[in-house]
Amino acid sequence: MEKSHEFVLTQMRKSVEKLGVSTENYGDPTLTRFLNARSMDPEKAAKMFVQWHNWRSTIVPNGFIADSEVSDELQHRKIFLQGLSKKGYPVMLVKACKHFPSKDHLQFKKFVVHLLDKTIASSFKGKEIGNEKLIGILDLQHITYKNVDARGLITGFQFLQAYYPERLAKCYLLQMPRFFVAVWRMVSHFLEKATLEKIVIVSNEDEHTDFIQEIGEQALPEEYGGQAKLTALQDVILPQLEG
Repeated sequence: MEKSHEFVLTQMRKSVEKLGVSTENYGDPTLTRFLNARSMDPEKAAKMFVQWHNWRSTIVPNGFIADSEVSDELQHRKIFLQGLSKKGYPVMLVKACKHFPSKDHLQFKKFVVHLLDKTIASSFKGKEIGNEKLIGILDLQHITYKNVDARGLITGFQFLQAYYPERLAKCYLLQMPRFFVAVWRMVSHFLEKATLEKIVIVSNEDEHTDFIQEIGEQALPEEYGGQAKLTALQDVILPQLEG
């Protein structure tokens, strides 16, 4: 089985090179994520990798997106980075009631990249391995129709699917109001089966207990049953994203 995996990795590397992109700076864990996302098909994984590589070169030419590039989105202080879950996954929390649909969709796309990059980077122990995952929490409490942004949600999940394969460990939706069910049903049509299987809508006490156990009280804010304080995304300083 190990030899088979090594063979598929070799085939993928060769396919990527044929498409004009070097894999020299990418380890096996990174390439394996793309293989897993494409059912271990080296040709399809190579194509996905090259699309990702070219996309990164365009949208993140400096390797990271600085706070100053997405200041309009950051000012609402709607994203929180809560440390690591019990399994070592960084926990990113979104308070939807503080979000309003963006008029600048390019900046919003950059903001999605900024928050995903920073969340993943917060789990690095020295440097990136390539197989790090994250946990997302979308808190829908107190949202009104002004906060509803189906386009933004679809963009976020499609970025995860296309450009952050196998990065999502789990995504929890909390306090979903009745009117939002139809919105979520529509958004779901744009999500792959593998993504939908990682999304949990917490709707009863047992599910909430499981949610707390999965995240861990050390990372979960007090208002959700944990012991942590809320920490806004921009208040977390990561040296590897500042240079």
